[in-house]
Amino acid sequence: MKTFLVSRTDAIGDVVLTLPVCGELKRLFPGCRVVLVGRTYTQAVAEACPWVDAFLNYDSLLQLSDKEQVAAIVQQQATAILHVFPNKKLAQLAQKAKIPVRIATRNRWFHWLTCNRLVSLSRRHSPLHEAQLNLKLLQPLGLPAEMPLAQVAELVRLQPTEPLAPQWQQVLANRTESQLNVILHPRSRGSAREWGLNHFGALAKLLYQAGHRVFVTGTAAEGEELRPWLAEYAAVLAGDLTGLLTLPQLLAFIHAADGLVAASTGPLHLAAALGRHALGIYPPMRPTHPGRWAPLGPYAEYLVFDRPDCSDCREQPAACTCIKAISPVQALERILAWQQLPVEP
Repeated sequence: MKTFLVSRTDAIGDVVLTLPVCGELKRLFPGCRVVLVGRTYTQAVAEACPWVDAFLNYDSLLQLSDKEQVAAIVQQQATAILHVFPNKKLAQLAQKAKIPVRIATRNRWFHWLTCNRLVSLSRRHSPLHEAQLNLKLLQPLGLPAEMPLAQVAELVRLQPTEPLAPQWQQVLANRTESQLNVILHPRSRGSAREWGLNHFGALAKLLYQAGHRVFVTGTAAEGEELRPWLAEYAAVLAGDLTGLLTLPQLLAFIHAADGLVAASTGPLHLAAALGRHALGIYPPMRPTHPGRWAPLGPYAEYLVFDRPDCSDCREQPAACTCIKAISPVQALERILAWQQLPVEP
């Protein structure tokens, strides 16, 4: 049995868009074992993916001595490691562990010293989606050609690993047949251009007036920051879940709801991968535009202002006029269409 390490030691959304690499490895090498190397906060994502057989916690690895770190890599008995996200420490460890095939891009000098299969890959100016770019790391293993995005999207798949807690099941079930349970995730922790609280608030009101139920998610820190806003819109919200859900429970809650609205954040990509409606709000500016970072899934979609580029907004991201030009009414129209295309249970 061949074992492949797939290293992606950054954020949740980035890990989700790396899942096609794991899925394609399963297709190229039937019966192989795929181990995702990632940070503690992404472990639940790896465990929810059917293509991932095990998770190697990078944060735990760093707590070991140098000798123990190498031993932990050797213990995996890997045939190859794919450095999807550049990580100098992991590249050095893989070399010391003498993994036979060590794949990375040509763009980092330390890859030239530690890896033996280098792929020419420029992400910043590429017209390809992030998930397609990630798959290029499979070229040394025999991936024959560039995959169409629709085919790549089929490999972005997650399934909750634990049942939703009864209290949240009851909250979601407390609705009429015609009502939608819609999640709004207004913050991005700095990972994306944000739509703004005024727009999310206006959308919450519109959804409430249309007879639907609105839930807000976010971290505990985001919840504290959003407290005045949450109080202002409390009358139209069915629930404030900020800081109340672990990542496995967030996966379960999203899967039990109808859909989610957010900027290009981890929860947006989670919703798309879970087969829920996922509406992303994007700026047209490269490299953060939807051509590169759109959610991938059977019910994934996005809104973006029709303008070639919003480079004028680079100096003042918080005041981005392009993303603010997307109106709450536009988002509402997309969400109401979900009723004609219900998600599978």
